[in-house]
Amino acid sequence: MLKKIVLLLLLPLSLFAQIIVGAENAQAYMPYLKSKHVALVVNQSSLVFGEHLVDKLLREQIDVMKIFAPEHGFRGEADAGQHVKNGRDATTGLPIISLYGKHKKPTKGDLRGIDIIVFDIQDVGVRFYTYLSTLHYIMEAAADSHIPVIVLDRPNPNGGRIDGEVLDLNYKSFVGMHPVPVLYGMTIGEYALMINGEGWLKGGKKADLKVIRLGSYKHDLPYSLMVKPSPNLPNDLSIYLYPSLAFFEGTTFSAGRGTTQQFQLYGSPYYTKKYFSFKPISREGAKHPKHENKTCYGVDLSGEVISVNDGINLEYIIDAYKHYPYKKKFFLKNKFIDKLAGSSCLREQIIAGKSAKNIKESWQKGLEGFKAIRQKYLIYP
Repeated sequence: MLKKIVLLLLLPLSLFAQIIVGAENAQAYMPYLKSKHVALVVNQSSLVFGEHLVDKLLREQIDVMKIFAPEHGFRGEADAGQHVKNGRDATTGLPIISLYGKHKKPTKGDLRGIDIIVFDIQDVGVRFYTYLSTLHYIMEAAADSHIPVIVLDRPNPNGGRIDGEVLDLNYKSFVGMHPVPVLYGMTIGEYALMINGEGWLKGGKKADLKVIRLGSYKHDLPYSLMVKPSPNLPNDLSIYLYPSLAFFEGTTFSAGRGTTQQFQLYGSPYYTKKYFSFKPISREGAKHPKHENKTCYGVDLSGEVISVNDGINLEYIIDAYKHYPYKKKFFLKNKFIDKLAGSSCLREQIIAGKSAKNIKESWQKGLEGFKAIRQKYLIYP
């Protein structure tokens, strides 16, 4: 039996209203943008009191020159892993430059004529969420071209959770660039300070960085997102389960892409001892999901509830491996699980039959070392 998750209900929205996101603290950053040529790193989550940051700045007569878009694109509609083309925003006419695919870092040409870069994207506090890598490359390109960067901070919905293996840099990739655990318990602004302070940019360079702070925020305060941060994280539960269920992306199992309960269920056509079933189909954000149009058998977590302070639950993937009939085909041949986990250890431990408790114990030394580093860059209690 899988361990039942315990609920901590989200607080009423009236309590969240006290949190002031960086983009709403206009008086703190607008003076830096006046009479400047501005580039924005934004997507559908970049809202200011319900208005998109692009529209707000244009209305305030800020000279926005171009938009840099992360994975999923400016409007957040592209599939995970889908290359997004450059183009123009239909509403404003502004040029959009994709920072996903082969072009992950702005070139000097991309930044020619730009005086300042503003980064405002909602993160979810999970290492393999690629907006962190986009932040890294923006800071690195800005440092190369001596252009200041302003990060408009946003709350981390997993801000009270620190768990997972610390990434071994031998497994560095776009889904994990830094030696941090899967759950790192920092806002995007604090994370930017850590990238700078730890010398993680190429050549140890440092960006001219300013973080516009949140108001009335604490790391362990539950925070419900008003907009999906990406197409396959549709609600709070999916965001809380994502660090546990995303490991299935490195296996033959579906984690719900192509359904309406993405990252809230998991299964496979050959996991037939389970009574629950679902069928992934082509949908927005998952045009060709794993096991498309095939009946999958597995576990439904969409009715479950989870504490915002719970760590990673390894029982899901351990149970799936234990009861999957074709063990040698469980993990994908490309060993993508290793990039997600941060090394080959998790895959090897699961194959060896290690318990969740034993695996988590192996993370503790790395976590203690990370917490000491993290502490230097916290700006919220």
